[in-house]
Amino acid sequence: MKKDIKKPQVRNVTVAIAKKTNELNVDEWSVYLINQNNFKIENTLVASTGYGETAGEIQKTSTLRHFLETINPHSATLIEPIAEDIFHLNNEYWVSYYVEGTLFDKRFIFLPDSIKDENLTYIKELDTKGILHS
Repeated sequence: MKKDIKKPQVRNVTVAIAKKTNELNVDEWSVYLINQNNFKIENTLVASTGYGETAGEIQKTSTLRHFLETINPHSATLIEPIAEDIFHLNNEYWVSYYVEGTLFDKRFIFLPDSIKDENLTYIKELDTKGILHS
């Protein structure tokens, strides 16, 4: 039965969107996967998509899939750059990975207009400011 399937809980793995200024003094936003555990995570697959509604019109981005082989303990890995013109959408990152042969997965959703300067906090794994999904 479905109720008998034990789904392991994701702990200390999260997604962050960080803002950095490049050498041309232009702000760039990027999405990172952060492993805050004392062990590595392996065979990580991230599916990203944006969706929502603007002025009564449904909008959806393409779904992008990224394979990140191994993410070491207490480290961050770049998933993808993200454009400011989709911050008004729900930005979803569905993360699946293995730890010692056990599959873990979780969806991280950044709500519309939550990615903005007022919400930036320091993220030690990235050594910069960003929005850390809680």
